[in-house]
Amino acid sequence: MVSFKEIVSNKTVVGLVLGQILSLLITSTGFSSSELARRGINAPTSQSLANYVMLAIVYGGILLYRGSGLKAKWYYYLLLGLVDVEANYLVVKAYQYTSITSIMLLDCWSIPSVILLTWLFLKTKYRYKKIAGVAICIAGLVLVIFSDVHADDRSQSGSNPIKGDFLVVAGATLYAVSNVSEEFFVKTADRIELMAMLGLFGAIFSGIQIILEREELKSIHWSSGSLLPYTGFAAAMFLFYSGVPVLLKMSGATMLNLSLLTSDMWSVLIRIFAYHEKVDWMYFVAFVAVAIGLVVYSGFDKENHADEAADLSRYLDEEAGDPSSNKHLAASSSGNIKGDDTVIKKI
Repeated sequence: MVSFKEIVSNKTVVGLVLGQILSLLITSTGFSSSELARRGINAPTSQSLANYVMLAIVYGGILLYRGSGLKAKWYYYLLLGLVDVEANYLVVKAYQYTSITSIMLLDCWSIPSVILLTWLFLKTKYRYKKIAGVAICIAGLVLVIFSDVHADDRSQSGSNPIKGDFLVVAGATLYAVSNVSEEFFVKTADRIELMAMLGLFGAIFSGIQIILEREELKSIHWSSGSLLPYTGFAAAMFLFYSGVPVLLKMSGATMLNLSLLTSDMWSVLIRIFAYHEKVDWMYFVAFVAVAIGLVVYSGFDKENHADEAADLSRYLDEEAGDPSSNKHLAASSSGNIKGDDTVIKKI
């Protein structure tokens, strides 16, 4: 008889449960944004600002309490904050133009974006089976766009589906940049430091960019009906941001990718059973294609977290001016750094 303690101590089981919690959180952010868009609230930067402020306060407080210095250069976090803010802005903005199901599926574009980035900058080599998985994913994305082109008969498709689709693809590309950077920091620096600095610079850039939304903010008539999805979005985003590094450390990026894939399924099921909306049959075909593609992509993953973390740590030491690590980095740069476990985040 397996005890409850043994179940809780099993990292695979805990990872599965945590992954589905994160999947539901990301789905809730999508429906919160969709509800705000339905009420005419168009302030994507303002929606994300509260999340960054909470990250900065909570994790920044922990970092200050520790009293230790930063393990990575501060300007790396500055760039990460800028990229993350703009990624959130583009995806949240897309809810003004296209349907939530299109957004949930199209953000899978971050997969091929990550492959391109790791191939260009980390010199990662990918097997043909992984490339085949990505090709299947892209086929599913094409089906989503094709479905939106012929969405004139669907009242819930959005005011400009094509524009919304391209906003999501652009945001997913920036998410890929953000996620590759986050994986680097969570393996070489510190999770608390990453969240604190991301929250700090994210809040700064969001505060500056919020000037562009001052007219929209003035026109908003706040009520309980609009405050609830706004607050829910911020809370879900904070919990999601906090949980992603934990799952990465516990189970790796493959588990995270497969877990977040189910957010598409949750969104479709909620639309059908809670909102009684009509979902185009092509969405189901696209979802199956994306699901198969991601399984093929992740199914042939070779876990090599220890070697990758060591190589990245040596790189970070070199950046900090440690000459003793240079010869080790040169020896390992021929291919030990693997990009197959790169984290994919959906918002």
